[in-house]
Amino acid sequence: MTKRIVLTCMAVGLSVAAMAQVRVGVKGGWNIANVTNTNSGGVDNNRSLNSFHVGAIADIPLSPVLSLQPGVFYTGKGSRLSEGDTDGSTYYKTTTNPQYIEIPVNFVGKIPVGEQAKVFLGVGPYAAFGVAGKNKWEASLAGVKTSGESNIKWDDDTPFNDGDQNRGYDKYKRFDYGGNFLAGVEFGNFLISAQYGLGFGKILSGADNSTDDKSKNRVWSFSVGYLLGGAR
Repeated sequence: MTKRIVLTCMAVGLSVAAMAQVRVGVKGGWNIANVTNTNSGGVDNNRSLNSFHVGAIADIPLSPVLSLQPGVFYTGKGSRLSEGDTDGSTYYKTTTNPQYIEIPVNFVGKIPVGEQAKVFLGVGPYAAFGVAGKNKWEASLAGVKTSGESNIKWDDDTPFNDGDQNRGYDKYKRFDYGGNFLAGVEFGNFLISAQYGLGFGKILSGADNSTDDKSKNRVWSFSVGYLLGGAR
């Protein structure tokens, strides 16, 4: 009985010590977003769209060289398509920029390279929920220019509700999920990182066709961040 009490106290003590080293902070930066246009997951770099991300993260130490980094971000994705020359008589351009609340959970390994500097590599899943976004277009035909925009339509399908009857290719699925791969450098409380987000789910409502595996999010993210608390 005494041994069990001692072991329990030790476990609680270690947990408290680990939690005392938990750091929280902010992170944000630039996205280069795209959407796959082949069944193998390929993208056309000419269709990349600039966007942004901003949010909060936590750094939870699991060992001297491994951390768990959950977070919550507001992030923009999407792509663009254009044809012709903007100075020509025939031209069109469309952009779709869905915006999500995204929750990543990354496992990050850290390698010390100096007194307060570490190189890190990470991997982990993410889940995202569509909340906003716009479709924009502009065109020129025989010198006559037109343009417009509309709010992105979201269906009501989520992992907990598959009963939305109002589906269509002009709507986006509300729920997205995938995996992240990241690398960067940590200087004391500051960090700089690059991340690639690999979407696993089709983003268009009504796109559940096994012969068509296109239209999945792909996002490069370049970030700077700051973690409160003492660097470890």
